Order: sequence, then structure tokens, then C-alpha cells
Amino acid sequence: MPLIEYTFDDRVDKVQRAIDRIRAFDPIANGFADDCYFTAYSGGKDSDCLRILFELSGVKYDLVHNHTTVDAPETVHYVRSIPGIQILYPKLSMWELIVKKRIPPTRLVRYCCTHLKETGGQGRFVATGVRWSESVNRRRRRGSLEVVTAGRKENLILNADNDENRRMFETCLRQGKRFLNPIIEWEDSDVWELLRHYGCESNPLYQVGFSRIGCVGCPMAGPKKQLWEFELYPKYRTLYLHAFERMLTARRAEGMPCEQWDTAEDVFRWWLEGPQRDPADGLDQLSLY
Repeated sequence: MPLIEYTFDDRVDKVQRAIDRIRAFDPIANGFADDCYFTAYSGGKDSDCLRILFELSGVKYDLVHNHTTVDAPETVHYVRSIPGIQILYPKLSMWELIVKKRIPPTRLVRYCCTHLKETGGQGRFVATGVRWSESVNRRRRRGSLEVVTAGRKENLILNADNDENRRMFETCLRQGKRFLNPIIEWEDSDVWELLRHYGCESNPLYQVGFSRIGCVGCPMAGPKKQLWEFELYPKYRTLYLHAFERMLTARRAEGMPCEQWDTAEDVFRWWLEGPQRDPADGLDQLSLY
């Protein structure tokens, strides 16, 4: 299959370019897979944009959502309203994972993404809505096709990350997946323009001030966003506290350090404050994973 070269020129129709990418890498048409696209759907604006583009392309695809067990109720209801959506449920909930891993998920120890968001699609051609958040000049220096493999652990990028190192086409040997990110260079304004044009209001959480849709309490959002979300969804705070209490019981049973964690509330405060700055004394986050 010949390599399609695109320049990042604002005069090029981004919608048509994304559709062309989807069609050009169609796994069935190109004969390198028996299955159609595995199109990842999170319930956010980018995945709504991706869903519309796939419909416009006319290419066959499976629209798949990973239920994380910590999505906001509005997201759960919205995802279930999407026609043809396939929902995958995890083997362990977030609350069970916290106890199993013996540490809350943090910016450095992101086991939750691996177990709750990256499941499914093994051996498939996965389409995602990830995008760069870079300056125009840096974006124009990117190549149109690059292959990445799993390297050193500290350089590993998760599939759902909107990272400047993402490429339009990627191969992950670790998971046996190919990835297509057809809107990787799009700006927020491009996404919203397409959604408005096709009458998609997207997740209702955007209407009440959310700028990103993700798990309630995600440490990647930062302490202020976490606290705001727990004010909106106090039940999730309670669920985290119950999980932290069971986690402490498991750590003590195995003789693991708990000196500054007397209660679940102590863990909760450390989770909101400590891991966002420096690892807690005596607790090497990476070694605990």
C-alpha cells in the first residue's frame, strides 16, 4: 500500500483528510486483517467526532466502549444511548484494583488505564480520537507515518493519551495492535465545528463546565478538579474511601509500609496532595506497581 503524504496546511479540508485516512487504512480492504476497525469510544467529544467521521467514510467498523466503573453517571447514560455501541466490562472494578495493587492510582502508577481503558482490540486495527496539543510549527515538522514500539517503561505512552509524541499511524508490538489516529492534528475548534454541523451535542457534562470527560477522581486531572468532581459525585468519594480501607488492611497483612496512613482519610489526602508533587517518604510509587 503506497504511503499517503499530507502536509499540515490549514487550506486542506481536515474532514476530508480524516475520511481519506480512514478509507486508506481500512484493514479489510487492504487485506491485512479479517476484522473491521475497532473504533474506541470514550463518550467524549473526540470520540463523537471519530464516530461521525467513520459514518461519513462508509467503512465498516465496531464502535467499542470500555466501561471503567468510575465514569460519571451522565457519561454512562450517554454512552448507552449511542446506536450500535458495544460495551466491554472489566474483570476487576477500580475498587478491586486498588486493593489488588495495594496503592491508589497516581500520575506515575497508572494501572487503572491499563486494566480499565486499554482492554479489548488485541490483534485488531484500533482507531482512536487522540490529538496533539502542540504549536503549529512543531506540528508541521511531524511525519505522516511512523511506527512506535514499546520501549523503556518510563517512555511508554498509553493508547488513550493525547501526547505530543503520538503519530497518525502506530504499531504496538506489546499488545499486537495497529492504531490509526485520524484527527491527531485537529484543534478543539475543529472538533466542535464538526459536531455542531452534524447536530451532535455530545456528552451533557460539557454543558455544565467539564472540559474533558474521564474517570471521576482521575489523578491526571489534578487535585482541584478531583475535589470538584467529588463535590458533584460524593458517592464516588465514599467508594474510594472504602477501597482505601480495604487496601490498608491488605498492606498491613503483608507487612507493607503504612506509617503515614492510619486511616482511609489519610490515604485520600495523600492521594490528592502528595503524589501530585513528590512521592511520599518511604513509598516508591513505581516499585509498588
